[in-house]
Order: sequence, then C-alpha cells, then structure tokens
Amino acid sequence: MFRKILIANRGEIAVRILRACRELGIRSAAVFSEVDRKSLHVRLADEAYPIGPAPSRESYLRVDKIMDVARRSGCDAVHPGYGFLAENAALPRACAETGITFIGPSAEAMEALGSKTAGRQLARRSDVPTVPGANDPIENPEDAQALAQNMGYPVLLKAVAGGGGKGMRVVTRDAEFAPAWRDASSEALNAFGDSRLYLEKYLEKPRHIEIQILADTHGRVVSLGERECSVQRRHQKVIEEAPSLVINPEVRKKMGDAAVRLARAGGYVNAGTVEFLVDAHLNFYFLEVNTRLQVEHPVTEQVTGLDLVKLQIAIAAGHRLPFAWETITPRGHAMEVRLYAEDPDNNFFPSPGKIVSRHAPSGPGIRLDEGVYEGWTVPMDYDPLLSKLIAWGNSREETIARLRRALEEYTVTGIKTNAGLFRRILSEPDFLRGEIHTKWLDELLHRSPAAASTLHESANSDRAANAAAIAAALWHAKQSDEHCGPSSSGQDSSQILRWKREGRRQQLDRLT
Repeated sequence: MFRKILIANRGEIAVRILRACRELGIRSAAVFSEVDRKSLHVRLADEAYPIGPAPSRESYLRVDKIMDVARRSGCDAVHPGYGFLAENAALPRACAETGITFIGPSAEAMEALGSKTAGRQLARRSDVPTVPGANDPIENPEDAQALAQNMGYPVLLKAVAGGGGKGMRVVTRDAEFAPAWRDASSEALNAFGDSRLYLEKYLEKPRHIEIQILADTHGRVVSLGERECSVQRRHQKVIEEAPSLVINPEVRKKMGDAAVRLARAGGYVNAGTVEFLVDAHLNFYFLEVNTRLQVEHPVTEQVTGLDLVKLQIAIAAGHRLPFAWETITPRGHAMEVRLYAEDPDNNFFPSPGKIVSRHAPSGPGIRLDEGVYEGWTVPMDYDPLLSKLIAWGNSREETIARLRRALEEYTVTGIKTNAGLFRRILSEPDFLRGEIHTKWLDELLHRSPAAASTLHESANSDRAANAAAIAAALWHAKQSDEHCGPSSSGQDSSQILRWKREGRRQQLDRLT
C-alpha cells in the first residue's frame, strides 16, 4: 500500500479523499492556491503546499506544479479527485514518467474514453448505441453549423474535455449558433484548458442514467448499478439517486453489460462512470465516460456499502477487486443534493463571502460531505459547491422524508444557498412520483422562477409526501415487530400518527 498520497484538488472532494487515506493509515499531502490557504482540506491534511495564485490556470490546472509538490513531499501516488486535472491525460502521463502512481486510469485509457469524441467512436465499435452526432472534434463553427443544419435542430454543443455541464450549449436555430459556439468554447477553455467542441443531436426530455464501474489491473471489470441524474439545471446535476425508479432488472443488466464492454475495450482501470440517455421506451444511448470519481459517488456507496475511494486506492496499489458484480445487491434507496453558495433569487448567481454561522444536519440515514466550516470565506474563484447532503432509507419515500428533515436542519448564514430549491423540489408531485427528465427542473423554474428559493408546497403534495412517509415508517415498524416482538415503549400506532401530524403542523407554522 502507499505511504503518502498527494491530493491534487480542493474543497469537499479533497476532504473526502484525505479522510479515506487516514482510515487506511496513509499520510496525505494537500495543495492550495493563495485564496485556499485557510480551507478545510488544508487544515485536515497531514501536509499542505502552496501552488500559486487563485486562478485555476495558475494553480490547480498546472501539472508541473502538482508534480513538483509530489516529488518534494515524497508522495508515491496522486489522487486527482474530480474536476481540474482529473480527466487531463497529461497528469497520469507525468506520473508515469516520474514513477509516481496515478490513482485513476492510464493516459491512454483516459484519451480513449475520457475524450467525448473518442469515447463515442469506441462505443460504436463496441456495439453500444450512441446519440447521433460528430465523432471527432470540430475545428471551426462553420463546419459545426453545417452539420447542425444537416441533422436538424435542436443540437447540443459539448466540450471535448468537458464535464459538469461546463462548455455545453443547446442550439435551436441558426441565429443562435455563432454566440453559442463562442460561449461554449470560452467556458471549456477556462474550465478544462481545452476549447475544442463537438456536436450531437439534442434529445427531447430523456432521463440521464449512469452506470458506476470499477476495473482492476487483473482483468476484472464490475458494474455497481445505476444512478438517476435527471434533475438538472442547465445541464448541471443537482439531485442524484440510486437506484432509478424506471430501470428494471433487464435494462439494468443490459446497461451494465454495455458499460463493462466499453471499459474492457478501452483498457480501463480504476473507478469510472458510463453515462447514458434513456428515452420513454427505456432505449438507452451512450453519452460519455467520466474517467474519474463522480461528485455523486456517495449514493452508490450508501446502497452498496462499498467505499469507492478506498477501492480506487486499492486498485491503484495492484489489489484485486474482491467481488464480482453479480454479487452486489443494492440495499434501500439513496439520494444526494448539491448545496451551493448561490442566490436562487438572482438567477443562481454565485454568493461568495464569509460563513458567519452554520448548523450541520445529522440523525438516522444522513451523511454530509463538505469542505467548509464556520468562519471560512467562500472564494469567488471556483465552483461554489459547499456540501453534498446525502440521505439513505429503506425506501425512496423514507429517503425523501429524511432528506426533507435534514434540509430543515441545515442552516448557513452570511451567504445565500440553494437549500430552499431542494425543499421545493422534494415537495413537487412530479418528483415524488419519479416523473422527471433532464429538462424537468428548468421547466419548473421557468414556470415560477420567483419561488425557486422558497418552500413552495401545495396541499396535495404535502399530503402525499406525509402519507408516503408515514406508510413507509409503519411498514418498517411492522417488520420490526414481526422480528423483534412488541416495543418496550408501549407506544401504539395512533400515538405515532398524532405525533407526526402535530410535528408537521409545527414545521409549517415556523416556515410561514
């Protein structure tokens, strides 16, 4: 196993990785820009090293600075997290040249699968269905516009090195093409250091379903099931859950087989995610491969009981995966919301500033992955992700109830957050029924944008959510009674129902 790992990232993912290192008895070395000197990942790491000014192109995107710190600190491995250099083949290549292990795929596999266009080509050769579009980066906007006219609008411009909705624009007519190309290319350059774009047909109202894979150096590739990521704002995921309500065992098997087949064809090793778009008839189309750990990996961890970061480290150290994917049996339901420092009432504009106070939720089934603390100043230079709030329950209804409760407990002052948006989403009848797609949230906000930051619940959705939560609680209580006998408290079900109803009224009174 490794002695010391350099974490080439910041924020909550850096904290997540260094905690895994500590549990494994591995020392951690952090890097930080000038504005991150007092960040939580710097405070918690065993060692921390400055790498330059705030702009990511002068710090976190500098392979030479990362590798210099890795050598000087005596690290024998580098973990890239996600974002920044996580999908830049220059980093694993530099690691290989200096004899330092990269915790992720090889540069060759990253180029074969991490590039959106190369991934599409490999998918087609591997008999994995793809969305119609370009197979190669398009050099100039005129060629791209000609292809769009030939395919028919709407089309989607996407960054070749992209992820997280960055460098992506929907184009619905010729007049929009030139500015959309300019904006997407500029955003891709700033986010990934690569301005190249490609184009694909834009599918109307699909679901976004992704398959988590793991592959070791001994030839074993496994699928850990799917995550539903259809609740998105401007192509950026905001809520993820596992499993998906619509994916049946047959489709799950087909999607898992396709993901494993693609990973084998690309010589992939370590953790990765194969993303698909799924239509109303459960036909699935390859979208892209994320050759890294995903932001939403905790929901898979919650339903499988696996620690994906520890498995990443073990695979990189040469260990075999101790299981086959047929042996993985997901348990219960998990859901994650991404809490950002942003102002929903001002078009979700970033809300940097000092966190004056905060209260973290806890209790049964609640997990909070974060990189902030009271008194810390959220910088304006990076993605404003504060925390990831994850809930687990025996059923989707119980998970939603726990997540709603945790969001009521979660408070931050000094900056604005999007927590109110999630309270609203979790009360929407469409969401509660699982009737969602990739444009669902944008359409919801377009209908009533002023309500984005408030708990805007209808009486019907309130009753539906509470009825589902109570039914789930009583069902699980009944199961416990059958196995464990009568409760020692002597409390009957009518008392439980009265307490829940009174508690709900108190909550509504407090919010109105």
